[in-house]
Amino acid sequence: MSLIATDLASASLEAFNEPGEVKRGLPPEAYTGEAFWAEEKARLFPNNWVLVGFAHEMANAGDAMPVNVGDSPVLLVRNRDNQINAFHNVCRHRCLKLVDEPMNVGRMLKCPYHAWAYGLDGELRTTPYFGGDDPKSVPEGFDAKEHGLTPVRCEVWYDWIFVNISGDAQPFEDFIAPVKNRLQGMDFDQAKLVGVIDLGVVDTNWKFLMENFIEPYHVQFVHASTTDQPLVDHYIVDDGHCQGSAVDLDDSDEGGDGSGNTLAVSSRYLTLFPNFVFGRYFPDQMGVHLNVPLGPDKTLQRRAIYMTDGTELDAEAAEKLKKLWVDVHIEDHEMCIRLQEGRKSQVAQTGGVLSPHWERSVRNFQEQVVSALSE
Repeated sequence: MSLIATDLASASLEAFNEPGEVKRGLPPEAYTGEAFWAEEKARLFPNNWVLVGFAHEMANAGDAMPVNVGDSPVLLVRNRDNQINAFHNVCRHRCLKLVDEPMNVGRMLKCPYHAWAYGLDGELRTTPYFGGDDPKSVPEGFDAKEHGLTPVRCEVWYDWIFVNISGDAQPFEDFIAPVKNRLQGMDFDQAKLVGVIDLGVVDTNWKFLMENFIEPYHVQFVHASTTDQPLVDHYIVDDGHCQGSAVDLDDSDEGGDGSGNTLAVSSRYLTLFPNFVFGRYFPDQMGVHLNVPLGPDKTLQRRAIYMTDGTELDAEAAEKLKKLWVDVHIEDHEMCIRLQEGRKSQVAQTGGVLSPHWERSVRNFQEQVVSALSE
């Protein structure tokens, strides 16, 4: 029996799999267990398209950004053709991690250990003294073309960088299609970045942040002071690996209290499994969360905010908008941290219960987690 099968069995999945209209959630081990987390790093993240960064933070040729997908070090590099590519962040000589902080590497990626150097296309260019006393010598039979950086499947959609380490994920266009289909008529070329909010490390499992975004059930209770979107106006989005919700408000309902300190607009809350989070806020705003899992109970979160109509906000308006979103996230973080704490109770062993109406998309997300680790 595999590690994950053993871990899932000990996690009482029989409760998760019980029949009936009211389903139970994942057991505590899915959010707290080291073995479960190890399998997510080994299989769930490498086998899927994972959001890893924002393209605008790599604006120039030679910009390099190290990221991790699970435990695997990956290097993003913008080349001289203005394309962002991904490679395993490992020198082919002694497997040293090449780049350990964001930087511009110029024309070449040079290993700090023995000065092997690679072009921005990943091709091995120099191996000084590898074959002997002559700096250009190479051992007999050594072919530099076979020792370039190992590529990782990489795609950029608008400002968002995705990688798939295994190479086995579905075609990228199929992956993003459910979200694109719900954004028809939106001109991404008009979108302008407002800024990125660094929300720091949240003491919660990455799945709680995803589940919280997916379901609208909590909105009118948790965000009573920052939003005005009645629960009854929401509906669920359930489309394969795309889960979320949406709300359509009448023109007379939109605008909140007029202060700009609350969110009261028609919205789309969409996710793509496992970690892409996209919010569309009519008529002129969108946001994307970057959730970086760091451990069973820690997740780094950042949020990029964009105006979709070409508007460039002045500094005061931008800061006001950022503050609104910080306030919303703080409200969510408190709930997610307390969800994490609640998993320490024996009461949580059977996973709690999910609303068959408002939380069925959460249930579908959880089923995808189980499926990804059971295949």
